[in-house]
Amino acid sequence: MQQLSGARSSMRPLFGQRGAARAVHASAGASSDYRQSPLFRACATLTAFALLIMLALPLARRTLLGVGLATTLVSVPMGPASAEGSNPASASASSGVVIDVEHRRGEVRYSEAEWRQRLTPEQYQVLRREATERRWTSPFNYEKRPGVFNCAGCGAPLFNMSSKYESGTGWPSFFQPLPDAVTEVPDYSIVFMPRTEVRCRRCQGHLGHVFDDGPQPTGLRYCMNGAAMTFEASGEAAAAAEQAAA
Repeated sequence: MQQLSGARSSMRPLFGQRGAARAVHASAGASSDYRQSPLFRACATLTAFALLIMLALPLARRTLLGVGLATTLVSVPMGPASAEGSNPASASASSGVVIDVEHRRGEVRYSEAEWRQRLTPEQYQVLRREATERRWTSPFNYEKRPGVFNCAGCGAPLFNMSSKYESGTGWPSFFQPLPDAVTEVPDYSIVFMPRTEVRCRRCQGHLGHVFDDGPQPTGLRYCMNGAAMTFEASGEAAAAAEQAAA
């Protein structure tokens, strides 16, 4: 025990000595503020500048986000927005009805109570509240028959089966919508992750988002919620399905 006590006492000066760096830090006093340093101010200025760029510049096309839980933000092409419905209100050439994108009011309009009556709870949450269904839960992931995917809210045709492909994301994916079927709107609902929302042009119901990692010929991935759509098989496909079920 005496030898152990002697060893401890001999080690105290070694570990108790204050190094040069610690001595300089202590001499600065408790009143020093690291926020006053030029390096901190420069970093804060650069961070604020980056935030202003991300929030102020218009999102012209798409932001590519990684698939699944790991999400990666990459470069955003900038330029004039060309998608229909980019303005708060735009007139429909077919009916003359003013489409109010800001308030999500299209040619087909119902009160919130009426939407709740017309839609299932899941459809209502997706189409009218911008919810996202869980991955791999939509039966449309496995749909292969020829036909057309329609909006579950108003029945408007959205995508042809010929544009559907397997993206591996867990949501029905297409590389191209039908002409004048959708509206694309900048979406800043997630901080630091600006995206492009896809809506049904006719009723302004939320369908999903579009990204720049799709196949040719468009290079786009329209990542859709299956709950926001219905599927109408072509005549031959529907007849074959009826015969198989009989």
